[in-house]
Formats: sequence, C-alpha cells, structure tokens
Amino acid sequence: MHGLKTILFDSLSEVGGQPQLLYPFKQITDIPTYDSIKASELINKLKHNLTNETKIITNHKVEQVEKKSDGFIIDNDFFTRSIIIATGAGAFKPKELPLKMDQNISKKVHYFIKNPQDFANQTVGIFGGGDSALDLALELAKVANIKVIHRRDQFRGLESSVNQLKSLKNVELLTPYLPKTIELSDNQLQIGLKQMGTTQMRTEHFDQIIVAYGFRANNRFVKKWGINLKGTNVAVNSTMETNVAGIYAVGDVATYPGRVPLIALGFGEAQIAITTIMRRLFPEKTLTIHSTSI
Repeated sequence: MHGLKTILFDSLSEVGGQPQLLYPFKQITDIPTYDSIKASELINKLKHNLTNETKIITNHKVEQVEKKSDGFIIDNDFFTRSIIIATGAGAFKPKELPLKMDQNISKKVHYFIKNPQDFANQTVGIFGGGDSALDLALELAKVANIKVIHRRDQFRGLESSVNQLKSLKNVELLTPYLPKTIELSDNQLQIGLKQMGTTQMRTEHFDQIIVAYGFRANNRFVKKWGINLKGTNVAVNSTMETNVAGIYAVGDVATYPGRVPLIALGFGEAQIAITTIMRRLFPEKTLTIHSTSI
C-alpha cells in the first residue's frame, strides 16, 4: 500500500511455512471475520494479495547479512534498506520417534501430512499429546481408525479437542504409554508400548503412524548478523525493531513481554514494523495510514 519494493526469501520450495507444509487441512479459528478457514486457503488468499512489487525467491536460505551505512547487503547479491524477519519457529525439523528402524519401517512413519485421504480406511497411530497431535487425530478420524498414544494421562492440547475425540467411536486414547519397540509384521507396524511407571507392555498394530512430538525451533542463525535472541526468539521493542537498527522481526519469531503465538497477532506486528520503516525512510513525508477511523 505504501509502494515499497520488496523481496521475499523462502528457504523452502514454496511459500506458506508451517500452515502450508505441515497442516494445510487444519481449520484455523483465530483469523478475524472467519469462524474458521482452512490453512491452505488462508495461504492462498495471502499469496493473491501480493503485488507485482514483490519478488519471491524460493529455495534460498539467507546466510549473510552485512550492515552498511545506508542499508544491508544480503548474500553479497541483494541491497535492501530494511529487513523484516518473519521466520516463525524457524527451520522446523521434527522431533523423531526415538526407535531404531529400517527403511521399510520408516516409509510408514510420518511427521506431517498433506492429504488425509492417503490414510483412508486404515488404522493409524498418532504419537503425541499437544494440539498438533489432537488436530491430526480429529482430521484423520474422518477417514480412518485412530489410536492416540501419549506418555501422560493428561493431554497438553485443548480440552475441547480431547472431549471431541473421546466421543468418537473410531478413536482410542492410549495413556500413559511410551513406544519402546517397532517392527514390521504382515506389512503392518507392530509397536510395543510400555505403560509409564510400570513394567507392563502391550502391543498395537498400525498400518501407518504419525509422530507429533513437535519441531525443534532454529532461529539461531540470526545471531551471526548481530541480532540478540531471547531463548530461540528474536527480542524486539514496541516498534518490532531488533537491537540492530533497520532489522525488524514479526510473528512467532519475535518475542516481547505478553506476546501470544497467534497468526492474527502477526498481521498487526507486520503493520507496526512497516509503518516504522516508512517513517524512518521518508521522514519528510506525511504518512497516510489506511484506517477505519474518519
């Protein structure tokens, strides 16, 4: 809206981050004006809003940012006046199932899915107890028989999701169990589960399993650009600026007191950062803010 020329770098082969690659079928409920919207549909709407002034470069992991007096040089090839870091949780490497397995077993072990129909009419095990595991279970329960295995009796996800799963006849919640053995038998995964706090074991059979233990966040690459981290997140001030003047962070990569990890909040943070950038770059201009106020 301000006419700035922008370049969007994505280390992956397509834009959209976790909503597009990890849970495209998930219904997102924190976007204003939508009771719910499928993650892939939200990403498509955002992509359609990009102007011709935005150049998208995929399969490009930014390695080097060199600060100059009037801006930054990125990877010795691109000059920019300002930078916005919007990497979310960073490179999302899944926490793997800690069991030794061969290639034939690995083919039946998944860490994210794009098409629930790939599991239709199968018995599917979902390992994990957070919102991701529960969301996967609810979605796949529409087409498959589901067993959710968690190491604790209490789930970390929304209680409403747990109650919904308990009401479904084709869903079984197995707690508290931890996977200890895995092998292939008659083209099915045979997994030995140890009951926590005891020596008792039980064996369950699955056509395929999904491991939802979460992802290891990795935003530490920004430290070599001189940016301060707080844990695995980038510390910002009230204008979304980092400790390096001209570099901003928005969305789940950013941290400040009271922040909550919601997509809708990231939209507002982006607006704050862009407004700050405009005022820094063009102090002589009267900045017009598109607003609902008269």
